Amino acid sequence: MVRVRTRWKNRPGPRSLEEAAGVLAFNLWRIACQGVLDIENEGFQTDTQRQRLDIIAEFLAFLVHLTDRMVYGRLDEEARQRFITALALRSVDILVDNLKDVCGPGEYRQEAIARMNERFADYAAYGYDEKEGPGFGFRRRFGDLVQALVGPKDRQWVQSYVIDVGAPEVVDHLRKAVRGILTQIESAQGGKAPDAAGAPGAS
Repeated sequence: MVRVRTRWKNRPGPRSLEEAAGVLAFNLWRIACQGVLDIENEGFQTDTQRQRLDIIAEFLAFLVHLTDRMVYGRLDEEARQRFITALALRSVDILVDNLKDVCGPGEYRQEAIARMNERFADYAAYGYDEKEGPGFGFRRRFGDLVQALVGPKDRQWVQSYVIDVGAPEVVDHLRKAVRGILTQIESAQGGKAPDAAGAPGAS
């Protein structure tokens, strides 16, 4: 069970989009870690902390891209770009801090940013429905990327698990987190942005 944080600590003054992105990035990290833990609990093989962090990185890229789909139409284009850019960079920062803790000093940031950008371009080809979430092809691509990173034990079943169980579960957690953050953003801005009529990307 992932407990997501959707509110700031009580304090006066406005909350920026960047602050909201920081709160959501923390939630994305928790969702991604739980996703990897669930994979391990299903008996799929992970052997090292670096391997786990590489899988977490794929979860983060998947979640950041999905967040972009979810906020489409709820924020104006400038705000959406600011919010998603800050979310992606803060998610990278959290990942890099953990890589340094586990693996020691290294040039991890550019690799992490490159992965995030590559996945944005990759996932943009797949459909997303506001009610149903990411389409089968979207989830299959995510499953392929996770499958490539796990150990050989039962590897052939990882893609099916991600498509049918893993991805839907993290999407449910993400929706809750994004909904809470959007409510806070809209409240801070003094009004409610229009609901999305659709989402970008192929159908």
